[in-house]
Amino acid sequence: MKFHLHTITSLLGGLLLMVNPSVLLATEIIQVSRDLPYPQDTPAADNIAAQVYFVNHFYALDNYSIQKRGKYRVTVIINRAKGNRPTTNTVERYLNNAYRDRVIKSKDLTIFRSGKMRGTGMLITDYIDDSKSQQYIIWLPSLRKVRRFDQPAHEDAWGGSDFTFGDVYLRKPHNETHELLGTEVFEGCLKMMHIEPKQRNQYMRHLTDKASCAPQGHQVYKLKSSTVFPDWWYDYRISYIDTKTFADYRTEYFKDGQAIKLIDRDWNPLPGYQGSDPRAIAWGYWYGLNLDTEHETWAVIPPEVVSFNSPDLQEALWSERTLRKIRR
Repeated sequence: MKFHLHTITSLLGGLLLMVNPSVLLATEIIQVSRDLPYPQDTPAADNIAAQVYFVNHFYALDNYSIQKRGKYRVTVIINRAKGNRPTTNTVERYLNNAYRDRVIKSKDLTIFRSGKMRGTGMLITDYIDDSKSQQYIIWLPSLRKVRRFDQPAHEDAWGGSDFTFGDVYLRKPHNETHELLGTEVFEGCLKMMHIEPKQRNQYMRHLTDKASCAPQGHQVYKLKSSTVFPDWWYDYRISYIDTKTFADYRTEYFKDGQAIKLIDRDWNPLPGYQGSDPRAIAWGYWYGLNLDTEHETWAVIPPEVVSFNSPDLQEALWSERTLRKIRR
């Protein structure tokens, strides 16, 4: 039995809202699977979008996780409104792509370990059929119950951040039309949040105060992606995508010709990776900035918390039982 979402919206701080069926349009489905081949020549725009989706969902790997290491070494999500002190949530995430059946593509487990969402767990099941909605199962620590929800709206904020559910989970290549604007050299460094030492709590003390300049000088595709949803919060995005790894370093969002939001992503190689797929890379951080309000989010993944292709992660981890065992 499904739980009525509006009764617990305040508990999740706006984490989920019901999806609006009126924005789900019939369009050509661009299927992205783990078998998506690496392109040998300059790919078409739709294929570039599919490659970016492949990279961001770690399809080159059987599993990927960002686990807590010690007391304070953990992925931290920092939010800051203009003129305010930063606030933090910490999170662990476990992604399993090792499903070879005809139904399930992946399962994604997220557990918030501190902050306002402490003790909240979320299990997302994605399906082989990209036209099928994802399944969401949430552990609500204040109720000590597991509840099933319909897929949230793409534009809803993920965990109160500047990242939407569309940015993190939901947006698939067929939700936009794509146009390759050409290639160019990425100039400058990525953006990040600068935090005064006196404003750093225990989870922020080890964070760098220098932005990543890793993409500088890399050849990138400039891809314009226009939403198929009517009256949407943005009209199109322009992404700067590495021509070798398909890492999307920067995405700029536009509405009525004006830039409204920016997301920068720092990407790192996977130490010890034994495969040959250049798309097997991982995030170092995400930075998001709302250009209207100047609210910003910085999600930092320390390299020591990253694991991949781990034989120790059993399939039973991605289950309701795991959610019920979460401690607040």
